[in-house]
Amino acid sequence: MSVVLVINSGSSSFKYQLVDSGSGSALASGLVERIGQDQGRAVHVDATGAETERTLPIPDHTAGFQVMLEAFAEHGPSLEDAAPVAVGHRVVHGGARFFEPTVITPRVEADIEELAALAPLHNPGALQGIRAAERAFPDVPQVAVFDTAFHQTLPPAAYTYAIDRDLAETYRIRRYGFHGTSHKYVSTAAAAFVGGDREDLRQLVFHLGNGASVTAVRGGRSVETSMGMTPLEGLVMGTRSGDIDPAVLFTLARRASLTVADLDELLNTRSGLKGLAGVSDMRDVLARAEAGDEAASLAFEVYIHRLRSYAGAYIAQLGGVDVISFTAGVGENNALVRREAMATLGFAGVEIDPLRNESAGRGIRVISTDESRVTVLVVPTNEELEIARQAAQILP
Repeated sequence: MSVVLVINSGSSSFKYQLVDSGSGSALASGLVERIGQDQGRAVHVDATGAETERTLPIPDHTAGFQVMLEAFAEHGPSLEDAAPVAVGHRVVHGGARFFEPTVITPRVEADIEELAALAPLHNPGALQGIRAAERAFPDVPQVAVFDTAFHQTLPPAAYTYAIDRDLAETYRIRRYGFHGTSHKYVSTAAAAFVGGDREDLRQLVFHLGNGASVTAVRGGRSVETSMGMTPLEGLVMGTRSGDIDPAVLFTLARRASLTVADLDELLNTRSGLKGLAGVSDMRDVLARAEAGDEAASLAFEVYIHRLRSYAGAYIAQLGGVDVISFTAGVGENNALVRREAMATLGFAGVEIDPLRNESAGRGIRVISTDESRVTVLVVPTNEELEIARQAAQILP
């Protein structure tokens, strides 16, 4: 059994999962949150699904890791019997430096810290988790798996912004892409599911959650993706705007006297579905739309319009498409979004089966008709398993 402890750490919380990377099974999982507040919260779930919860002060990530270790000791599984061979860390931004899972050294930590300038909301929290894990597991290799790594295969024409070349090089202004761990897992699983010659397989993967992105994959390699230098570019998301004319920001700065910080907050937390409909969850948007809320109806239409636009553009870049996969919270569970996103793609050979699309199920399932030239799938993502596999694979 090759067990990996997977850590997804933020500035005030971290999620964990103990994964058997060989079988793919989760042996335990949990959440430690409200770190640094008066009262923290820790939830531990064992392999049977039994859940335990504690409320106690958790001053920092090191204390949080101690709470996690106590949960394993009290509720199992024992970390002596299921000792991790590695601790795998999700790190959002690896810039152009990291294109594969990487054993963490002091030099790697320094690079992650420097790259925090490109991901100030994510990389600092990952570093806190890494350092706490090093204290808790001093003899276990720590491995960083970067969300940007899968997109390091983007061609220059896809990742280059058309701005002053010297300025872009000085400040590392380019498209990096995100959700790479999910896109890699889903595209690999989809390719295995459909079989055939994977070298020429053309895929679109729609990762639709609160954050959302679409990636074009050819022969298992990312060749285009919707997120850019940051996760703000691209599709309409729960609270992020996605694509927007840059001159909108100049206009708001001049006419509404908004500062850079104001604009950052606007586009990241008060835009997308939240900005249009007042709620960020697609289920709430649809409930309001069904009740006659015109703003919610428009929000849904804008969301679908953007999905179709990217689908058409990426099919053109690939020269056609063989497989389209939907994943993440909205992609896996919302039949209406899938139906409407695909409704105009008949020209590309897409034909959705209404009954298959509406039916719930676990695991990978086909939602296209038998006659469809394009296989359309729902593929549940498993970023923790992907991180565990990548971490275990690079160990000697």
